[in-house]
Amino acid sequence: MAEPKKDDFLDDIEAAEAEEYAEDSIEYSDEAIELDTLRAERDELKDRFMRALADAENARKRSEKDRREAEQYGGSKLARDLLPVHDNLKRALEVATDEQRASFGPLLEGVELTLRELLSVFGKHGIKVISPQVGDRFDPQMHQAMFEAPVPGTKAGDIIQVSGDGFMLHDRLLRPAQVGVSSMPAS
Repeated sequence: MAEPKKDDFLDDIEAAEAEEYAEDSIEYSDEAIELDTLRAERDELKDRFMRALADAENARKRSEKDRREAEQYGGSKLARDLLPVHDNLKRALEVATDEQRASFGPLLEGVELTLRELLSVFGKHGIKVISPQVGDRFDPQMHQAMFEAPVPGTKAGDIIQVSGDGFMLHDRLLRPAQVGVSSMPAS
């Protein structure tokens, strides 16, 4: 029988080492792949967690804003319903003659006190009266033009008559002031 050559023996050793290295590489690659997969999963979960945290913070801020708005403007429907009460009390006092004031003084005084108390309650809840004066400039954000008429001595856009007060609830318009506006053409 022929003796194995020294080169054959070295080839066998090299082949065995190569095979062992390949097995180690495969194991290392499997571990590396598994580690990379776990890192990717961790990063994805961290991203989802951060997004959920941001969503929760945004929801908290939105609910806080909604709560504040509900607190400030939640009574706007009731306030709108009370505006005609103000108008009627004011109208009753404006049309009372001197004779009626003499005859019904205590009654009219009660109406005045009721109107003052209503305005006081309005003030506590952030409702302000918009009372434009004749000669003021028309502001479409605060006034509603009920009519236009050419009045000598005025400029177009001047208020010539006030029909009704307007009201603001904090920074929102509840009802515009009702006014007549000059349409006098420029001369």
